[in-house]
Amino acid sequence: MQSFIAPIDRLVEEFAKLPGVGRKTAQRLAFHILDRREEDVRRFAQTMVDAKRQVHYCSVCGNFTDVDPCVICSSSTRKHSSICVVEDPKDVFVMERTKEFSGLYHVLHGAISPLDGVGPDDIRVKELIVRLTDVEEVILCTNPTIEGEATAMYISKLIRTLGIKVTILAHGVPVGGDIEYADEITLSKAFEGRREI
Repeated sequence: MQSFIAPIDRLVEEFAKLPGVGRKTAQRLAFHILDRREEDVRRFAQTMVDAKRQVHYCSVCGNFTDVDPCVICSSSTRKHSSICVVEDPKDVFVMERTKEFSGLYHVLHGAISPLDGVGPDDIRVKELIVRLTDVEEVILCTNPTIEGEATAMYISKLIRTLGIKVTILAHGVPVGGDIEYADEITLSKAFEGRREI
């Protein structure tokens, strides 16, 4: 059912597709866009198109990047002896804000979830194992959900056979929550209290 004229309705529908954006917020965003100068709207739209075209996954860690390998993987100041394993590229940004970790990352792009038909071969576990040459510690930073915990346990069993120290973040990140929503203090404390599994 159409609430506004068709172009506004289509704009509201597109904004409502964004995560966490309900119909009322979508309407506010649509009206905000309509109130802006055309050059501002064009620049905003072009920025979205440019980001979509230029950003891809790092061939090494799987994080978002516009160069390959990414700046973290190619940095000479990062500790190459430790790898922090996360589920999603957004988690890397959250971890970096804490300034607690100076090693490398590995993004799984998901978690093991048999109910959803996602197994170890559907996420980047093999790519992680290949990267473990000269690595002393792997820190598992999967989300504290059933799927995240199952993924961490699966990976820890694989890595332990290689004689590499495996740790997991201490609790402090709420169970059932996503790392992307945790604040820097909570993540800092979780890093400090990580334990071997």
